[in-house]
Amino acid sequence: MQDELYIKRCIELAQKALGNTYPNPLVGSIIVHNGKIIGEGYHQKAGENHAEINAINSVQNKELIPESTIYVSLEPCAHYGKTPPCALKIKELGFKKVVIGAMDSHDKVNGKGKKIIQDSGIELISGILEKECIELNKRFFTYHEKKRPYIILKWAESGDGFLDKDFKPTAISNSLANQFVHQLRADEHAILVGTHTALHDNPSLTVRNTTGKNPIRVLIDFDLKVPPHFNIFNQEAKTLVVNSIKEEANENIQFININKENVLLDLMNVLYNEQIQSIIIEGGRYTLQQFINADLWDEAIIIKNEKLKLENGTKAPTFNHSPNEIINFGDNIIQKHIH
Repeated sequence: MQDELYIKRCIELAQKALGNTYPNPLVGSIIVHNGKIIGEGYHQKAGENHAEINAINSVQNKELIPESTIYVSLEPCAHYGKTPPCALKIKELGFKKVVIGAMDSHDKVNGKGKKIIQDSGIELISGILEKECIELNKRFFTYHEKKRPYIILKWAESGDGFLDKDFKPTAISNSLANQFVHQLRADEHAILVGTHTALHDNPSLTVRNTTGKNPIRVLIDFDLKVPPHFNIFNQEAKTLVVNSIKEEANENIQFININKENVLLDLMNVLYNEQIQSIIIEGGRYTLQQFINADLWDEAIIIKNEKLKLENGTKAPTFNHSPNEIINFGDNIIQKHIH
């Protein structure tokens, strides 16, 4: 029971860095001596110290470490990257015990960190709150195991199932739901729209109603119809333009050529090669429906304004799934679906 409590704290710490650790996972770590937490840390940014090292550095009396247990939400790394392997540091300091939440499926780790620690004679337990620790890094695990980003479908629809009024941009969600959407953008790695949405709405796809990093913008525009002065090409974020005409990069815009026939498969390969671990598909209807029909999604977020009746316009995507969670935001409800 105590182990679960401490791993839960590791998860809480790890979540503080949501959106800032790409391409690394979210990891939290604490150090416990005689039932008292003497050190805490989490991985804050790629290239900087890992969670275990930050926890170790926060311990004031290092002499207590050999009598302490280190808890970590994800298996300690075993390879040299921008930082040395954490498993070797744990071995070197001679911790009494190591408790791990989830194992790391990344091929550079995948049991190697655990083996280093066990081979050194340190007691090790793994699989504590494993489901919660995997959920914490659903983006990281999906990317490495499925060779594609974690895919979130998102749209707002009226009570009678329309995305707009008379095919013109229409405000559907309220200010609370808007804030939720902007936080979602800050938390995820990239955001995608098709040609029609870019031309129709001229969106910036940036984070405005909260603090956080702007996601990478991905535009599917096969015939390069979106004019260069449109908001999606401004300097506020990097933009990838998936098209069938050219392949080049300039400043913050990168043009990537793919095949129209295998658009989703080729797109997944592009996003994987660009190391994009999560992406919000913002539509419109045609693009969203392609992902739904191909059963290519991990999460769907539908904002509904039940009282709003638009009567005519772009129909919302056909999506026959029951929500796992419903959140009320005044006159809006947000349905969350987990695949």
